[in-house]
This record gives sequence, C-alpha cells and structure tokens, in this order.
Amino acid sequence: MKQTIGQNGFTLIELMIVIAIIGILSSIALPAYQNYAVRSRFSEVILATTPYKTALALAIQSGGVSALAGVNAGTNGIPPAAASTQWLASATVVDGVILATGNAGVNGHTYSLTPSLTVPTVWTAGGTCVSVGIC
Repeated sequence: MKQTIGQNGFTLIELMIVIAIIGILSSIALPAYQNYAVRSRFSEVILATTPYKTALALAIQSGGVSALAGVNAGTNGIPPAAASTQWLASATVVDGVILATGNAGVNGHTYSLTPSLTVPTVWTAGGTCVSVGIC
C-alpha cells in the first residue's frame, strides 16, 4: 500500500504572491490615507472661520453692514484676528471676506468665505483648498 504525505506549509511562490498583493494594496492605501489626514487637519482651519461667519451674518442681518468694503476683523462686532494654532496660521476678515490660512501641516492652503448682502446670508467658498478637494 502506497501512502501519500499531505502538503505542510506554503510554497515559496504562494508566499511571494501574498507579499506582492500586500505591496499593491499598501501602495494604493498610503496616498489615500495621507489625503484623509490632510483633510482632517484642514477641518480645524475651516472651523476657525465659524465666529467670523456668525458675527458677519449678524451684522448684515441687523443692517449694520451695507457694503463689504471696510468690514474688517475687530469692527462691527466681528472678532479680532485669531491666534495661530497647530494647523491654523491665521484667520481674519478683510473687506468682508473671511480668510483662513493653514500651516505647513496642511500645505499652507487657504480657505475663504465671501458673504452676500442678502438675508439670509449666502456664503461663497473659495481658496486653494477648493482646487485640491480638502474643503
């Protein structure tokens, strides 16, 4: 009677195929994760515009602002320029446009909001973050 012995373990080619598959998957996942990390950091820059957005909308709705020219941070009830944080370089209002700039960790991208003088206020987003899709 002939006895057959079963295979023990994996062959070298099977191991090489698994390593190749892991390499391909990681080459796809790493750039996607890096983009996700920049987008999550940039959310701090976007959130820094919130107090300016609220104050500017209130000033427009109350009739305190009839033109955007001359509406700057520290006037018309709008908070002064924000201090820098881990991902935020600056946030301010210049001539009615809210402008927030990120630090090097978010590649220095900018985010701007331009209000309409209508009630309710309609905001138009802009800046370099729009073209790269992180805001």
